[in-house]
Amino acid sequence: MTVKSKILIVEDEDAISNFMEMTLKANNYSVICAKKGKEALSMIPSHCPDLIILDLGLPDIDGITILKELRTWSSTPVIVVSARSDEADKVEALDIGADDYIVKPFGTSELLARIRTAIRHNTSNHSGPSEHLFSVKHLKIDFQKRLVIIEGNEVHLTQIEYKIVSLLAKSAGRVLTYDAIITELWGPYAVKDNQILRVNMANIRRKLEKNPAAPEYIFTEVGIGYRMAEE
Repeated sequence: MTVKSKILIVEDEDAISNFMEMTLKANNYSVICAKKGKEALSMIPSHCPDLIILDLGLPDIDGITILKELRTWSSTPVIVVSARSDEADKVEALDIGADDYIVKPFGTSELLARIRTAIRHNTSNHSGPSEHLFSVKHLKIDFQKRLVIIEGNEVHLTQIEYKIVSLLAKSAGRVLTYDAIITELWGPYAVKDNQILRVNMANIRRKLEKNPAAPEYIFTEVGIGYRMAEE
């Protein structure tokens, strides 16, 4: 089963937010919404969106401030959607770390094209220009299609489970510490409690391993973290 890309819409105007939400859901994206900056910052670590659509004129925190904060700990693609059309505003947002900038009003086709491009570029940046596939023994991962396959059969993983497997696969052979995985997935302010990670890993092993007690793919380095088998 293909894992849907999850998009966080940060927009306080109901009409625009509803329009984007309906458009994205109709095009098979998973969508969550926030109307204020503080709400968005609290949602990002827990929901791990694949892309953020960010309005600059929010009622509590300016979008530029949110973008600056986000870029101190996350590389999640951000598309700014704003009524501010001045070149200086665009340059500032892009220099700070926005991946794209769309001026309101905008059309459906433009929005979807920008989203596809941002997600594709993010996938390429993380997996290398030609490294969209990972394979070891009977496990195959297609990072572009977000598919995990064991012995020719697609495996259904939750969003978080897929992100854990993908993260480990992209660093195959290296040990990733518990804290590094938690920070990457849930943000630097997440409680460094390994329990939620262990629960997800137990679920992953039940889905990937023939014998979860004697894993072939993801190994535990006791007291340190996890390591994916190398290709």
